[in-house]
Amino acid sequence: MKDADARALLRALFDAALAAARPATCLAPYIEKLQPPKGRTIVIGAGKASAAMARAVEDQWPHPLEGLVVTRYGYGEACRRIEIVEAAHPVPDDKGREAAGRIYERVQGLSSDDLLLCLISGGASALLALPAPGLTLNDKQDVNRALLKSGANIVEMNTVRKHLSAIKGGRLAIAAQPARVLSWLISDVPNDDPGVIGSGPTVADKTTFADALAVLAKYRIDPPSAVLRHLQEGAAGRIEETPKPGDPRLANVETIMVATPKRSLEAAATVAREHGIEVVMLGDNLEGEARELGAAHARQALEIARRGGKPVAILSGGETTVTVRGKGRGGRNVEYLLAEVIAADGARGIWGLSADTDGVDGAEDIAGAVFTPDTLARARAQGRDPQAMLDDNDGHGFFELLGDGLITGPTRTNVNDFRVTLIAP
Repeated sequence: MKDADARALLRALFDAALAAARPATCLAPYIEKLQPPKGRTIVIGAGKASAAMARAVEDQWPHPLEGLVVTRYGYGEACRRIEIVEAAHPVPDDKGREAAGRIYERVQGLSSDDLLLCLISGGASALLALPAPGLTLNDKQDVNRALLKSGANIVEMNTVRKHLSAIKGGRLAIAAQPARVLSWLISDVPNDDPGVIGSGPTVADKTTFADALAVLAKYRIDPPSAVLRHLQEGAAGRIEETPKPGDPRLANVETIMVATPKRSLEAAATVAREHGIEVVMLGDNLEGEARELGAAHARQALEIARRGGKPVAILSGGETTVTVRGKGRGGRNVEYLLAEVIAADGARGIWGLSADTDGVDGAEDIAGAVFTPDTLARARAQGRDPQAMLDDNDGHGFFELLGDGLITGPTRTNVNDFRVTLIAP
């Protein structure tokens, strides 16, 4: 297979995954079935896909509505009836805190005739930054930065976030009672747990204050004194826990998953098979250290290449972690891919792509990258040491040097990471 053809195929698979999770497409069947309430329809939302979700609701639902949605900077949409606020991600800022406060106030005082339509997607944890009483935005920012560098997975991070928040972990749905609460979720987490997506502002929470303390201890995070005191007070039962499964206050809450990583991987697999490519599906919920997974997938690709036969695409999703030890411009997708490049060791007939479906890998406005059979040779010809750059967590620096970074701009959706390794012996 020619290099240009392989690159084009990799991008076609990624584009198919994105298309399956476009809000205008995946929300359409649910909007069509939604009946207007006797009272008001209030739309609120948070996440990288939330503005596009709001736009889809506005465009496709003819009935009266109003609302407020907060999304990442650059991810806004032009809406007429739903206010769109842009704020910071992955570390929250004042705009996110203010918007979260306004959303919390807006859902209170609703009646049983009203409908609260909640549009939640990945990124909502940082964007709905309403600190619990006694905590400040600075407290949340400090803990967030530490968690992002620690190697904690998304379940662990959101366990802590829920217990530092006045709005997450089901508290938003409680505040909206007695209104009907309908949540449409675009999943960006392994196993599509609604309590983890955006830290579950409208669903019951299985985790506890004690669990949050355990996460900080596990990763040796020394939080601000106010945070530690808040969590300890909660663990001692002196601060009310988040609502748990079976809580009667959540009886009027319905949650629907409108887009998932699995559906996006299946869309990519369909395109691969249409091109005569065999598909090895590793699943949509892979976790662990990004560099370890990249090396493992390279070994699998080398074994397939040795066997020969038809071209094969190895597909996977999920959310890996990066334990930051260096000072480079990391990102879990480029960390994974650089480790895969090194382990593949320039083998002929192996290409790869790894990218975040939201268009942002780590803190960079770069979705991910592509590697080719000659990636190592091109890097070394420019005097770069791939292993040293991996050790410095500088995946973005490595692929940018070669012109192989993948830049999509805001995709306005988020179904987690997309990875494909193409073997064409």
